[in-house]
Amino acid sequence: MTDKRILVVDDEEDLCEILKFNLEMEGYTVDTANSAEEALSMDLGSYHLLLLDVMMGEISGFRLASMLRKQPETATIPIIFITARDTENDTVTGFNLGADDYIAKPFSIREVIARVKAVIRRTSAMPSSPATEESTPKTGESTRRLTYKSLVLDADLKQVTIDASPVALTKKEFEILALLLAHPGHVFSREDILSTVWEDDVLVLDRTVDVNITRLRKKVGAYGKYIVTRQGYGYCFNG
Repeated sequence: MTDKRILVVDDEEDLCEILKFNLEMEGYTVDTANSAEEALSMDLGSYHLLLLDVMMGEISGFRLASMLRKQPETATIPIIFITARDTENDTVTGFNLGADDYIAKPFSIREVIARVKAVIRRTSAMPSSPATEESTPKTGESTRRLTYKSLVLDADLKQVTIDASPVALTKKEFEILALLLAHPGHVFSREDILSTVWEDDVLVLDRTVDVNITRLRKKVGAYGKYIVTRQGYGYCFNG
């Protein structure tokens, strides 16, 4: 058994029940919602993964994801989109919203389970990059931090702050920033970042790195200028 909780949000009740049954057979605790509105009435911050259908009623899966990414308590929850819309634009839209994966219908249950396991395995582990150690932390105090001026990435609390104010990053954005901050001045190619942050994904576009970097720069405000593009080579943190 696992302590991981999954929420499936899809207006096809039969599909929800099929996914619930099969994921529970893998040891996950699974709840379902048949609309975005129903999902919003739930304690979404308690889940470790959300499976969202894109085309649902008045609030689409894309809109729901956008709403969740703006709330600190749900900003970093991994999201897998499940949809019949399998176009490049839709895929890019999903990744722009911070999706961790994108599965097109029709799909096999084995494929869904494999992708769910990959996302949960990856997002449950913190980057193995070196971080600043505090030899005698106080009770409740984090021991692993990466800092640059007033920008602080706390690996234990899984939180980024600027001037002590929290910055809502997706898990991917957090991991990219951790990678770059831990190795200032080192240029990471797109392939380096993909293999580190998306190592278990079946389908990831090179553009996904660029999209996440763009979002990350905007979210960290004035510190975005330190996330530098080395044309033809990749990205680095150059403070």
